[in-house]
Parts: sequence; C-alpha cells; structure tokens
Amino acid sequence: MIPLVLLPGMMCDARLYQPQIAALSGSRPLVTFPLATQDRVQAMAADILADAPPAFALAGLSMGGIVAMEVVRQAPDRVERLALLDTNPLAEKPEVKERRGPQMAAVRDGKLRTVMRVEMKPNYLADGPNQGAILDLCMAMAMDLGPDVFLRQSRALMDRPDQSETLKSYTGKALVLCGRDDGLCPVERHQLMHDLLPDSTLEIIEQAGHLPTLEQPNDTTAALIRWLEAK
Repeated sequence: MIPLVLLPGMMCDARLYQPQIAALSGSRPLVTFPLATQDRVQAMAADILADAPPAFALAGLSMGGIVAMEVVRQAPDRVERLALLDTNPLAEKPEVKERRGPQMAAVRDGKLRTVMRVEMKPNYLADGPNQGAILDLCMAMAMDLGPDVFLRQSRALMDRPDQSETLKSYTGKALVLCGRDDGLCPVERHQLMHDLLPDSTLEIIEQAGHLPTLEQPNDTTAALIRWLEAK
C-alpha cells in the first residue's frame, strides 16, 4: 500500500489532519512532516524528500500544498498522487507581502497570540457549530510551534515560486479540493489548478472555509479516499 504523506498548513501540525489520520491509519502508512525548521519552500521540500518513502502519495493544505508543489517540482517521479487542499500555485502578491512585514514585527515583539487571533484566524473558517473549538485548536497549534516558526514560514511564503509549470507537467492522479467559503484561497484558484493539472478531480466541500479537514472531516476524508483509490 502506497504511503500517504500529509503536509500541514502555516502554524499547524498533524492535528490539522486528526480526523483523516483516525480514518486512514488502519489502511495505509501515514507520515506527517512539520514545516518548522527552514525559511525557504525549496529547503522544506528538500528536507521532506530526504526523509520520505521512495514513492508516496502527497497531500498538502494551504502552506502544505505550496510545499507539496515544490516537492513535485523537485522529484515528480516519487509523487505517485498529489492532493492540493485550500492552497495557491502562484507567487505571493506584492500587497500580501507588504502585510507580512507588520505581522512579523508584531510577532518579534511577543504578540504571536494577538496576530493569530486578530489577523489570521478570522480568515480561516466558515460559520458553523464547531467554529470555536476549531479556532481553539488552531491557536493551540500556533502557540506550540511558536514565534520562530511563524517568522520562518512567513519568509518562505513571501519568496515562494510560481508553480504553474510544475502542475502542467505533473501527470499523476491529482485531487484539487477546497471549502466553498475559503476566503484565503478561493474556489477560482482551485479551478485554475484543476485546469493546469492533466489528470485531476476538483472537489468543493460545502459549509467549509479554509480548513475543511476539520470543518467537514467526513466529506474531506471521503474525497481523499476516492483520490487514493482511483484507478
């Protein structure tokens, strides 16, 4: 059974995939890699390739998807299947880069919790009964990772490359998935990735925002299983 490598989003860890890990752990090897020690997407991908199985299925959400695309760029023959969740194949826009400077300065001043609460968390989720618990989990993951990881990840995102050509040339089975109400990486961005990938399926998860793995775990897990089992 091919192993599944899961890459979490910015300031997240394996807990982002808790429901999927619980559902899939009996059926295939699962590996998660924290994106915590490098400040360039290229170096993050190289570290993953150094430790990953020889061949694997790869799923990444948000920043995890950005790093997953770089993994494919560096070693397309090792990635048998690719799932891109709530992510973005394009280089960072100048106006987004400009916003990162003040965020990073605040985090250096000891205000990580405030930055997460005020500037980032409101963009994450669709309205729903579990929103409070999910936001609490997001805060716990962020505070456990800490300010140095925030700064490294911010620098990596600012300098990331455009991966459109990477997606055009990838011929494995691909899944492009996002929450219908994702305000950070909207549906149009996922339609673009679906159009670029030669063999992809587009799945939109209803009543979910940027973190469908937690907001609508059953629907998201079902989509991942369909992708893993597709012939």
